[in-house]
Amino acid sequence: MRAIMIQGTSSDVGKSVLCTALCRILANDGFRVAPFKSQNMALNSYITKDGGEIGRAQGVQAEAAKIDATTDMNPILLKPKGDMVSEVILHGKHFANMDALSYRENFVETVMPEIRTSLARLSEKFDVLVLEGAGSPAEINLKSRDIANMRMAHETDAAVILVADIERGGVFASIVGTLMLLDEKERARVKGIVINKFRGMKELLTNGIEWLENYTGIPVLGVIPYMDVQIEAEDSMALSSLRLKKPQQHEFAIDVAVIRLPRISNFTDLDPLFEEPGVGVRFVTSLSDLKNPDVLILPGTKNTVEDFLWLQQTGLMQGVLRLAAQGCRIIGICGGYQMLGETIRDEQAIESTGGTYLALGLLPIETTFIGEKQTIQVSGKSCTGHEIDGYEIHLGRSVATKPVQSFIAFDDGRVDGVYTEQVIGTYVHGIFQNRLFTREYFNDIRKHMGLEVLSTDVLSDFERREQAYEMLDQHVREHLNMKKIYNLIDSSV
Repeated sequence: MRAIMIQGTSSDVGKSVLCTALCRILANDGFRVAPFKSQNMALNSYITKDGGEIGRAQGVQAEAAKIDATTDMNPILLKPKGDMVSEVILHGKHFANMDALSYRENFVETVMPEIRTSLARLSEKFDVLVLEGAGSPAEINLKSRDIANMRMAHETDAAVILVADIERGGVFASIVGTLMLLDEKERARVKGIVINKFRGMKELLTNGIEWLENYTGIPVLGVIPYMDVQIEAEDSMALSSLRLKKPQQHEFAIDVAVIRLPRISNFTDLDPLFEEPGVGVRFVTSLSDLKNPDVLILPGTKNTVEDFLWLQQTGLMQGVLRLAAQGCRIIGICGGYQMLGETIRDEQAIESTGGTYLALGLLPIETTFIGEKQTIQVSGKSCTGHEIDGYEIHLGRSVATKPVQSFIAFDDGRVDGVYTEQVIGTYVHGIFQNRLFTREYFNDIRKHMGLEVLSTDVLSDFERREQAYEMLDQHVREHLNMKKIYNLIDSSV
């Protein structure tokens, strides 16, 4: 097996994006390349063609590698539920809900054979694996049970590239500190350093890079300038950067408010809204921030019941009802859709201590939680006439309490959601990634506001992602020493 591994000095330094870049570079250079992350913790997940659930980053990386994603690329996915408990997804399916201590003490070692099986299957099909680490490899309190960083490098005999984010400040200290906290065998794995998200003149870094290489004995393989590439994030830390993209709502003709639920999941659903001209998106966590948006979105959540109770406690529930009475357009996705209904039944205590909860009552549906999770890629046509692609991830099943206009008719004969002129509810994640639907939805708002409508000649989401992958290839290839990267890959044989 030939492999290379990207590890970071901390979370959110750009590991996922750099792995995505390497997957596209290697694929464009003719290699059969696949991504791999043994253990991922994320609330943004990806559904494979066979209905498996993996981390969104590995799904994106597979797409960059021009292959279909499989659960072998991320055999363990942890989805936090709160109170130090996570849902453990093994090979794409629900395995158990575990607290942190039980997971570390009882599960980590027993699951290693499953990870090795995934690696073996991938190594049979692909020339190169691009491995992604998690967080930092130097977390002293976690190292004994860390199966996402150096243990994977040892398992695959991979050279490690250590990535640091200069935008945070203290980049040299973070690199040196990380290396100092690795043991001798682990440090020997680190064959290169990358400084990421650089803004400014590279010449100003020359002295620092020379010092770093002399002090550590490890070459700096690249300084990658900051690039606002439109590639989906998997970590909730990215929500802060989304907010920064459009901080001043008065500059935008159409105001979209998103309830930032405490357990928000699959927030990549919102990404296309940040690219829609004239649309400002802001996240709301309090009643005072809600104000009077043109569109209100209730996104997906890992725990509908707990987040609905939070909606009540914060007063946002009354704020949503006020906006509905004023005619504000409202969209609920997955858990947000469930909240828009009349009741939420959790008699099996799947998401709560059990019971029935009165919901917002804006759509005539009742939701009942059952133990079996629905995970599937979907396609069909909306009642507005648009072709729709997306995916479902949910435990609840919703039924109408009176005749309704279904939002989507799927190709397999099922129907989804509820549509009214004011309120839309759907289980389909990725609804706004259907760019023609999104453009025409906002064009209807533009008409009602007396604004000029925009052209419906829009690129598909696939075309936009392909453009992003190719731009990322060019950007990283220009600033990374690819000759040394290839030498490191070849040395791992």
